[in-house]
Amino acid sequence: MASSPDVTSSAGNTPENPESGSVPEASENPVGTARRGRVRARRAAVMAVPATLVAGALAVLTAEGALGVQFAISGMPFTVTATELNGTGFEQFGGLDNMAPGSPNEGDTGGQVLIVTSAIKNATLTKLCQSVDLGGTNLLITAGGGAEKVSATDLTTDSTELSGDAAFNNIEIGNDASTLTKAGVKGPIGVFSQQADTVRIANLRQTNYATTAGVFKLPGLKLRFSSTGC
Repeated sequence: MASSPDVTSSAGNTPENPESGSVPEASENPVGTARRGRVRARRAAVMAVPATLVAGALAVLTAEGALGVQFAISGMPFTVTATELNGTGFEQFGGLDNMAPGSPNEGDTGGQVLIVTSAIKNATLTKLCQSVDLGGTNLLITAGGGAEKVSATDLTTDSTELSGDAAFNNIEIGNDASTLTKAGVKGPIGVFSQQADTVRIANLRQTNYATTAGVFKLPGLKLRFSSTGC
């Protein structure tokens, strides 16, 4: 009898009583196993969708400047120089940088530094030098002194001083910072700003408190301590 526990069937064998209506156990049903596997895969895919959408939305918002990439600055200024900077997609507007609460570098500033943010979509720099005074000794970084230049995408610098010989193409001066479009970054609403299709600055010199970049390539990088800065 098909209902007897002593009767078993295997692949290739016919049950003794095909009219009994017995159904193989689920573990012996490869179709059922495959179906359950597909259900699990679909459930996993559905669970993964929200995380993917959130990550994608954050990337888009950051690129559009709706979310700022912010961090607490050390409050120690550093110098950046280059014999030449060339960029496409240029924006510039004012803002505030904040130090970590209780920073020993805040002095009488309340932990805030008034800065000018310069944003460049794509930039190249020749003979880049960066130095920070550590109290009599400078940490010095140089790059791009050979045939290959330093390159950066989505570059932003927060500066208190900037000098050099500058040239702009299709510049717009007096924009509201929240409406900027050239570099993909938007500043605070109601803040004075400017933007241009391209920028070239010879003999660049900056005093910076922060720098960010999507990609930063430094060919010929050298890091060392020095008695002098840039």
